[in-house]
Amino acid sequence: MNTPIKIGTRGSQLALWQAYYVQEILERGGHSTQIVRIDTKGDQILDRALAKIGSKGVFTQELEDQLRDGRIDVAVHSAKDLQSDLSPDLELIAFTERELVNDVLVSHNTNLSLDSGAPFVVGTSSTRRSAILRHFYPHIKIVDMRGNLQTRLRKLEDNHCDALLLAYAGVHRMKYDALIAQVLPIDTFTPAVGQGTVAIETAVGLDATRKAQIRSLLNHAPTENCLLAERSFLKKLQGGCSVPVFGLCQTHVDASNGESTLQMSAGVVSLDGQTLLRQTASSAVHAPQALGVELADKLIGQGAAEILKSIYG
Repeated sequence: MNTPIKIGTRGSQLALWQAYYVQEILERGGHSTQIVRIDTKGDQILDRALAKIGSKGVFTQELEDQLRDGRIDVAVHSAKDLQSDLSPDLELIAFTERELVNDVLVSHNTNLSLDSGAPFVVGTSSTRRSAILRHFYPHIKIVDMRGNLQTRLRKLEDNHCDALLLAYAGVHRMKYDALIAQVLPIDTFTPAVGQGTVAIETAVGLDATRKAQIRSLLNHAPTENCLLAERSFLKKLQGGCSVPVFGLCQTHVDASNGESTLQMSAGVVSLDGQTLLRQTASSAVHAPQALGVELADKLIGQGAAEILKSIYG
């Protein structure tokens, strides 16, 4: 009998959805599997904003420790939670096909809209979403809203806020679509790097045959190309999951000749929302990392490094 592939995951319902999704694909491919639930710092510390407890490894460190010592074979992450720079003994071997990438406004009052001009209270734990709100919608009051999706929805029910800002992918996967009041446009609320896809991480030393089998079943090549561009952008800026950096790469197919290119929009927002920097660029599909670096360099030339330095300070 095959040795089970041990799948490490956080214990929230959304994280478990991701793990079961990966498990189903692997088992359809003929592998036995085992789910291993692991608590992370980000799950344990709920009384402080993410930016206050550090931007690197908040939701990944404990999973990565178990990859290193062999207690798990793969770690399943929401790609947007991953730090920009992995340790040299770890690697990402697959990205699953991407879900709709948009942010959404979630409320029991589905008539709410950010564009109405009416003031109301929005809950979010994301510095990116908060900064974009301050830039485009200064009439909106923002409250910090930590916890898993179900915890945030209970706080919404208890009137801690009028609405939540969340990723469509999580809301949809947890079947809360009926609470979506507004799907936000990506040219305004450009998502976090990696939003909407699941990343598969392993130790570099994992058996090469097993690694190749896992990758062949789970990796979606077009999504991987886009994530390589986005993550190279984030790495160049030395950004993490708790700083107001955004980046979205998409594949564009030219209707006249059928050729594919990568098109990416990325930027940085100051915490107070006063300064928003954005750049766009495109490249051939075989050069995603160069595309990400190009965009980061353009933004650094605009002053992005100074914004990020002030935030880290």
